[in-house]
Amino acid sequence: MSNFVQSLRLWFAPERIREEGDTPDYRFSLANERTFLAWLRTALALIGGGFAVDQFLPDLRWAWRIGLALALLVAGVLCSLRAVNHWVRCERAMRRGEDLPTSRFPALLGLAVAVVALAMVVVVLFGWEG
Repeated sequence: MSNFVQSLRLWFAPERIREEGDTPDYRFSLANERTFLAWLRTALALIGGGFAVDQFLPDLRWAWRIGLALALLVAGVLCSLRAVNHWVRCERAMRRGEDLPTSRFPALLGLAVAVVALAMVVVVLFGWEG
C-alpha cells in the first residue's frame, strides 16, 4: 500500500521523480510523455463516445443507452487515471535503469471496448428498442 501512496504523491509532485536514479536520455522521457498523451486522447475519445451514445441515441431503450454510455464513460475515466500512473511508473523505471513496468490494463480496456462494441452490434441488429 505504501508504494501506491508514494506513486500517487508523485502524480502531483513529479519533480520528486528527479531525486531517483539518473536522468534518462531525453528521447525516452519524451516518448513516455507521448505515450501519456496517447492514453489521454484515448480517454477523451471514450468519454466523447459515452456522451454521444447518451445524447444522440434517444430512441435507444433507456437501460441500453445508459449502460453503454456509462461503460464508455467509466472506461474513459479509468484510462485517464491509468495514463498518469503509467507515466510515473515508466519515468521511475527509466531513472532507476529497470525494465519498464508491464500492465494488464491495455488488455482489459480492449476487452471492455469490445464488449461495448458487441452490445452495439446487438442493438443495431435487433433494433433500437430491443
